[in-house]
Amino acid sequence: MTATGTAPAARRPPARRRATTGERAAERRLAAWLLAPTLIALALVVCYPVLSAVYRSLFDDPIGAEPSFVGLANYADALIGYGSEGFWAALGNTVLFTVVSVVVETLIGLGMALVMHRAFRGRGIVRAAVLLPWALPTAVSAVIWGWMLQPEGIVNALAGTEVVWGGSEWPAKWSIIIAEVWKTAPFVALLILAGLQTIPPHLYEAAAIDGASAWRRFTSITLPLARPAIVVAVLFRTLDALRMYDLPQILTGGANNTETLSMLVVQAATRELKQGYGGALSTITFLFVFLCAFLLIRTIGANVFAGFKGEATR
Repeated sequence: MTATGTAPAARRPPARRRATTGERAAERRLAAWLLAPTLIALALVVCYPVLSAVYRSLFDDPIGAEPSFVGLANYADALIGYGSEGFWAALGNTVLFTVVSVVVETLIGLGMALVMHRAFRGRGIVRAAVLLPWALPTAVSAVIWGWMLQPEGIVNALAGTEVVWGGSEWPAKWSIIIAEVWKTAPFVALLILAGLQTIPPHLYEAAAIDGASAWRRFTSITLPLARPAIVVAVLFRTLDALRMYDLPQILTGGANNTETLSMLVVQAATRELKQGYGGALSTITFLFVFLCAFLLIRTIGANVFAGFKGEATR
């Protein structure tokens, strides 16, 4: 109160000065210079190999002679020609491994994240133990699971079964999915846990005071606010699973119809020494992965992050 008994006027925050055209141009130039090293590295590491594979895919694979231009013949051989049966089988296996493993990993990872997010004694030890499978190299995980899935291994001993996991098609496929989920579910849990830690605790306290049950708090607070982190985890794992190579290569070697697209590319380019045909397969695989990434971002990524950005700017 002042001497005359009136309240002082509220102090207004200073108005933000708008950047001039010259300042915005300077910021864009600075951003371009900062991004230039990364763009150059990406061009060398990504663009050059992709363009080289596309160029080589347009030539044949003669023995003891110079390659000759054949156009799209290698692509026709892969899609509808002599290699079409193996290609479509590998594509089906890749899609199967990706869909099943990503769905299971997301569910298990969400459960792990919820457990690790709770405050309890020994939480640090639990987090370290959960992240241990992800820290192991994939080759080491494949060898470990190869031992465990032997007919006399620990999996059959604990389950009381006598399954020959590598002896037929579906047990071999399930062995790859089980090993993949065990390996990468902790990675999904780590990403979701980062999203859970950004949720303000007072939201749960207010919901509990209003009488909301634990399930209602989970569906109305946890899932909506952790959705961006879940989407990022799904995107990362989907793109990674579509390029699956080392785990099935070591675990089954592609036997019993467990070959993936990446395994097919490596086999054509190295074992069969068909550089042109291998280039066509690698180009098709690249386009397939790019299309899946584009569709995922347009369907689930863009909508989620657009809504999240809108909520943040309110």
